[in-house]
Amino acid sequence: MKQAILINCLLLTTILQSNAQPIEKEYINPGPGYTQVVTATANGAKTIYVSGQVGEGKNLEEQTRSALLNVKKQLEQAGASFTDVVKMNWYIVKYEEKDLDVFRGVRKEIMGETNMPASTLVGVYSLFRKEYLIEIEAIAVVKK
Repeated sequence: MKQAILINCLLLTTILQSNAQPIEKEYINPGPGYTQVVTATANGAKTIYVSGQVGEGKNLEEQTRSALLNVKKQLEQAGASFTDVVKMNWYIVKYEEKDLDVFRGVRKEIMGETNMPASTLVGVYSLFRKEYLIEIEAIAVVKK
């Protein structure tokens, strides 16, 4: 009995391994110490990871717009768009409840308001440079 179970386990493992495809990675726009976009492709799907994007501007609204356009640019370079995004992380410096209306307004303007991705908004003390007020990460999935 034990031998039959062991043989079945080995057979199942062999079948599963024979169907597994290797994961292909692509590094897009590498910089010093990080990469703007990394893609991982396997089993007919490409997952796209966009590093945190910041934006230029003198206030949260301008920086949010600029950062979202930077995310869009990175997605396009990987063959995706906002409609392919499944998860976003938003980091806002010294977040206050009033910032939500600004954030939502710009997001709606650029991304629309249907089929929104899963999102996390985190208030943070600071980002890597004091002039930046927002940083946005995204994960997208497309068919390969």
